[in-house]
Amino acid sequence: MSLVTIVVVTYNSASFVAEALESVRVQTWNELELIITDDSSSDETIEICKRWLERNQDRFIRTELITSLINTGVSGNVNRGLNVAKGEWIKFLAADDALLPGCIEANMEHVRKNQHIKILFSRLNIYNDSFLPVNFVLATEDDSINPSSIMHPSKTADSQYKMLVVSDRIHYTPSAFFHRETLLSVGGFNERVRLMEDYPLWLKLTKSGYRLYFMDVVTANYRRHAGAANNKKQRVIVNPNYFKTEKFRTEYTYPALPFLVRSEQRINWILSQAFRWPYLNRDTPFNRLIYRLLTRFMNPFRYISFLYGKLKSDSSENELYH
Repeated sequence: MSLVTIVVVTYNSASFVAEALESVRVQTWNELELIITDDSSSDETIEICKRWLERNQDRFIRTELITSLINTGVSGNVNRGLNVAKGEWIKFLAADDALLPGCIEANMEHVRKNQHIKILFSRLNIYNDSFLPVNFVLATEDDSINPSSIMHPSKTADSQYKMLVVSDRIHYTPSAFFHRETLLSVGGFNERVRLMEDYPLWLKLTKSGYRLYFMDVVTANYRRHAGAANNKKQRVIVNPNYFKTEKFRTEYTYPALPFLVRSEQRINWILSQAFRWPYLNRDTPFNRLIYRLLTRFMNPFRYISFLYGKLKSDSSENELYH
């Protein structure tokens, strides 16, 4: 039985971390290494983890608690866990999420039957605020069925990369399961992007020739916080995080995009600046109309890209990466 490392990633997680750790303890896979890596929490996270490890460390082959004197961001935090891990496979778990009991076993069974797989995703249960049944929202769908999906069996690492440079198509990051040496071979997570660990990694992996795979099994519970910026999509037109990504895209994705796609995205970003104003960004019918007028009808590259795409015989693999 192969050793699997679970890295629990914490930052001011005192309200949730015990629940995450319990979900690790009850895994049906026996050979587990547990790493807890903390990013300079100011609450009781570290004390809670220490007490929990004292009671439960015999459950694991090895445990380690990593602390940091300074806050380095999520990318640096996950890299600290990766760098000390010993397992052949590695699973990262945010301290406010939870694994289903058969998570590791299901992943390991799948990769043993499909030994070419080095990065595996799966389905998630999504909850609002807590994992009580009343707060259940939905289970994500099998993302390998739709022919246009990035996880469809027809996709290669190269075609996945071309889709990813247009936009991040992966919305089930908490399910990711990695071959550790594969992660190390691409340099781990990009610490230059402090607060966005996943999207830069998908770009690095696919650009390096590693295809991303999907398994039609629910493996984890994802907690959606009511006050989080990412969860305001129903109340705002433009997610506030969108305004923080332009520097990253300028450096990492725009250079890989054809001129027309790059120009369309750049103009959209410029036109969207009006929605930094909170009143205009409120999700109302009038504001949605303004947004559509700006980004759909006032962006000349949208028309040019559409006409150019019509001239290509294969719209799924043309130079526009659609």
